[in-house]
Amino acid sequence: MGDFEDLKAAIEGEFPGWQVWRSDAGRWYATRSGDLTDAQLQAGCAMTVAADDPAGLRGLLLEQARGDG
Repeated sequence: MGDFEDLKAAIEGEFPGWQVWRSDAGRWYATRSGDLTDAQLQAGCAMTVAADDPAGLRGLLLEQARGDG
């Protein structure tokens, strides 16, 4: 697996508008760089998502992208 900075850059490039980081415990997070509309919040969109690994984070971000419409 690539190093964190490469994975972070790849995910942020794939999902513009999200900032990625990893906790000291190794959990992966992404948070939006902008605000959500009321409609997006009501549709279940999240400001921040968390996963155990980069693949899980990508999956969550794909789900969020489907709800952004």
